[in-house]
Amino acid sequence: MSRPRKRILGLVALLTAAYLLFSKEFTSGGIGLVTRNSNISHSESPASDHTDSGDVSYPKYTAGETTAQRLDLLKKLQDLEQQELHYQQSEDSRHKFRLQNTFAEQQSSEFAALENATFVTLARNSDLLGLMNTIRSVEDRFNNRYHYDWVFLNNEPFTEEFVKVSSSLVSGQARYGVIGLDHWSYPDWINRTAAAEVRNKMRNAGIIYGDSESYRHMCRYESGFFYHHPLMREYKYYWRVEPDTLLHCDIDYDVFKYMREEKKKYGFTIALREYISTIESLWDVTRQYLSHVPDALNSNSLLEFISDDYGVTYNLCHFWTNFEIADMDFWRAPPYQDYFDFLDKAGGFFYERWGDAPVHSIAASLFLDKKEIHFFDDIGYTHPPFTHCPMNPIERGLTCSCLPTQNFDWQSYSCTRQFYKAQNMPLPDNIPNA
Repeated sequence: MSRPRKRILGLVALLTAAYLLFSKEFTSGGIGLVTRNSNISHSESPASDHTDSGDVSYPKYTAGETTAQRLDLLKKLQDLEQQELHYQQSEDSRHKFRLQNTFAEQQSSEFAALENATFVTLARNSDLLGLMNTIRSVEDRFNNRYHYDWVFLNNEPFTEEFVKVSSSLVSGQARYGVIGLDHWSYPDWINRTAAAEVRNKMRNAGIIYGDSESYRHMCRYESGFFYHHPLMREYKYYWRVEPDTLLHCDIDYDVFKYMREEKKKYGFTIALREYISTIESLWDVTRQYLSHVPDALNSNSLLEFISDDYGVTYNLCHFWTNFEIADMDFWRAPPYQDYFDFLDKAGGFFYERWGDAPVHSIAASLFLDKKEIHFFDDIGYTHPPFTHCPMNPIERGLTCSCLPTQNFDWQSYSCTRQFYKAQNMPLPDNIPNA
């Protein structure tokens, strides 16, 4: 019971007792028969010393009251009873209001029809600390309004701590899967000795992740297997999230619904160039694949994004796949699955250091209609060391915690300008053509 209501009920009880007590001091036919000389003093009256921490002033009466004062006491009692009734009605009304608003919120969020989609994160147990702020960022900026599931995948079982902490941060259902050895090991056709020699050479050359065996397994898994994991088979769309990344802008619409309604198959925020030393033969192998299945090339492809000479060479542009929102039906079906199998048999994931970013980007650019590829320009995002921050966020009604001056989009190493050109999109104001 609330404090104001307790105070009112206390006054009602107190004044009722006082009224009954005073009534006994009157004869059945007389008025005011108790004189001022009564042995009952002012300090002995039932209400004289009563105080309350709520700063309510109680009326003080002696036993020798006049009829007018007695009637005044009765009126005060009636007024307090009306206040209690009014308060009860108001409280009922507020409760009804809360119920109505709770129902409306549920109707607009939890009970609303969600898309068949999930977040997905490939992580090690040691990534937990870097993942906590990332999950909180995604939840605060987007998922607290929709409560989409979140799938966590690892090549070894997650620890109890990882599950307990990460699940407490996710507003949807958190799900945990282990990657099978058949998807996180060397295929039979790979010469492990030759692969080890490549790693040593790349280490000596100072190539980033050049000597990492686990990084190669990760790139191969993200390129061709994650969408086949039993947990992921239940979904159509996914949003990939990696540790130590942040969202900078509130997202007030359902991005998965947007993908479906606008018939988009692939979405990104950052585009840049790959290290040539990691993918030296990737484009040659891609051209070999296209020579076998020329019909795989979409007649309205985004080829100009990845090649400056109509497909003769690869310009190294790719979408940074640590952020990608995509339709897994594209990866699961030909031509992509056939393309991945062709690349896998060529061995470049181990004999070089092919990344999932150029593999996904080349495939999307060649096999999709370019209208099916979307630049999420309104989603501010950071994966160190690069940040995408929307231009003119305030004027566009965006709530962001980044500055446009942080934006990587128009720097020389970025491929955003190349994407605009390939899509025949006008560049934003104040952005030069070259």
